Amino acid sequence: MNKEIDLTLIEDVLDELADVKGSLITILQKTQDIYGYLPKEAIIRISERTGIAESEIMGVATFYTQFRLTPVGKYLIMLCQGTACHVNSSELILQTVKDELGIDDGETTEDGLFSLKCVACLGCCSLSPVMMINGDTYGSLTPEKTKKILKELREAE
Repeated sequence: MNKEIDLTLIEDVLDELADVKGSLITILQKTQDIYGYLPKEAIIRISERTGIAESEIMGVATFYTQFRLTPVGKYLIMLCQGTACHVNSSELILQTVKDELGIDDGETTEDGLFSLKCVACLGCCSLSPVMMINGDTYGSLTPEKTKKILKELREAE
């Protein structure tokens, strides 16, 4: 999965924002919108164009949970671990996802189809336990219901 990163894709962003004080987060957001994550090569290029040290850029990118340093799968599973979900057995749902996909929090399946991200709260407490997959909400989850959802997504491919 080691493919060449086309850095020309971010040149317009850098032309617009590289010299604007306080624009690093915006640059990182736009870069992630382009690539789906923040490739190391893009971080180096951002550093070259902005004069901000790579270590400082990495500090910002790793501090904010919105940023990803590795590619995500076609289906991004955000699994709620908030209080309501926790007391309604979200750990069973997490274990089901791990068992079904063979990945842990923050990982992507080898086929690039699924990524798992545990989140603090999805704001859907009345549906707990709950997960979102590419913006679609799945609530009142059971291990069986979770397996069915994952199976349907895989079969859709």
